[in-house]
Amino acid sequence: MADPFSSRFLKVLSGTPSSPVPIWMMRQAGRHLPEYLELRSRAKDFLDFCYSPSMAAEATLQPIRRYDMDAAILFADILLILDAMGLDVRFEKGVGPIVETVKTEADLNRAPVEMAVQRLSPVYETVDRVRGQLDPDKALIGFCGAPWTVALYAIEGRGGTDKSSARGLAYSQPDLLNALLDRLVEISAHYLAAQVKAGADALMIFESWAEGLPSDLFQTLVVDPNAALIKRLRDMGVNVPIIGFPRGAATMIKSYADQVAVNGIGLDTAISPDHVLKAVPETMAVQGHLDPVLLIEGGPAMERRVREILAAYKGRPHIFNLGHGVRPDTPIANVERVVEIVREEA
Repeated sequence: MADPFSSRFLKVLSGTPSSPVPIWMMRQAGRHLPEYLELRSRAKDFLDFCYSPSMAAEATLQPIRRYDMDAAILFADILLILDAMGLDVRFEKGVGPIVETVKTEADLNRAPVEMAVQRLSPVYETVDRVRGQLDPDKALIGFCGAPWTVALYAIEGRGGTDKSSARGLAYSQPDLLNALLDRLVEISAHYLAAQVKAGADALMIFESWAEGLPSDLFQTLVVDPNAALIKRLRDMGVNVPIIGFPRGAATMIKSYADQVAVNGIGLDTAISPDHVLKAVPETMAVQGHLDPVLLIEGGPAMERRVREILAAYKGRPHIFNLGHGVRPDTPIANVERVVEIVREEA
């Protein structure tokens, strides 16, 4: 496990500001790295890559070696849970994930919870391998997709939609959607608990599709399931810090921060620091929200924005990150420069 006294990342998640602030980036392990592309070429397909502990561990560690980030995040995918539940999941080049859709409650029960969690055992081996190779001052983040975000793929069958089918189900068949969310809460809790048992120092819950929901659905589809998942984890004895990322929550981020018992909250590119400072409790760590497109462009505009974000959250618990993931066409030199500025601003 990481040393909570030497890990800046864990210090901040305990509610204590750090100088310099810790830094890591969502999708820091990925296609912008040539070493990742070489590694990925060895796998039969993306699922094979995720289920290969040796390759997934190597992908997790690559950005730590290159950038000296303060935290590594497990290399996996939020849709592995649906695969473990017995739904057909595949990743098509140029298209993305294609998922067998849930039509009845019987589709939710193809695999008992214990079987689904066991099917994900290669992920736990990846966690164990990575934690064994990380220095004590580097934290390892385990993760899962939030129930609504994962459910959306199981309803829509793919990403990149307008999400109307999933929202429509909330109105037309609320019992089916609630059963799906409840199932995902339970399996996700056991999945995350197993990651912690294998060596994860912190957890992150990705609510990637919180945007565009009316306030009543934001409560029932985002806030309530996220709160239930964290309560289930705590009831199971999982006590590591947890970051929630309600991407696109906008003004409803206050509802999330007030009702979901996270230690840190992820911030997307659209929300302003001024709003965050008013909406999020001072003791809750904030993480984000540099624009990934600006990271591609680099230059004075990027450097200025990095310093603006650092200044906005000075004196409060802050983890520097992006508002979304590193894009494939991101120059390595720009990532290096951001890390350099963050470390200089101590």
